Amino acid sequence: MDHLFRECPASVSVQRELACQTFLLEPHLEFLQWLTWVFEQSASFQCRIFCCVLWAIWGDRNARVHRKINFDAAYNWRSCHSALGIVVRNSEGKDLLACSEIHQQVASAFVAEALACRRATQIGIDMQWKNIIIEEKSLVNSIAAETLKSKKEIFLIGRVPEYVEKQKERDSVREPD
Repeated sequence: MDHLFRECPASVSVQRELACQTFLLEPHLEFLQWLTWVFEQSASFQCRIFCCVLWAIWGDRNARVHRKINFDAAYNWRSCHSALGIVVRNSEGKDLLACSEIHQQVASAFVAEALACRRATQIGIDMQWKNIIIEEKSLVNSIAAETLKSKKEIFLIGRVPEYVEKQKERDSVREPD
């Protein structure tokens, strides 16, 4: 914790940019003592900024350290069919696996989502990963929707379908400042 929040160059840079460099004082304090000191020395608005900074740093760290399984489902209420889509990534964000499954006689969209979550969890168990994040992700919905539409399941190792790659590229394009 000390390294992540007080010594890591990226964290120090963020705190300096947000005028939180006074939070970096008192390096001799243990982590919990340091947190207490920051809250005692700061106004309430500074405490809120500080908490947001810590939350952002922690979230970014988790995204980089943990493996991730994203899932989503598509549901057709007329036919009671659903399809699930799953993408598995390592801690560097590299696509390890993409798959989809079709299910028949599915009672609701909620059940379709539950089936997708169950399959994502089973993949994590099968891969014997100890640190894992499993989350619903809208980008994966295109896999589920395309599978439901085409009625063709996929299973790809080391990549995602081309239409997902194109969507990732479109999503990553940032408007100029």
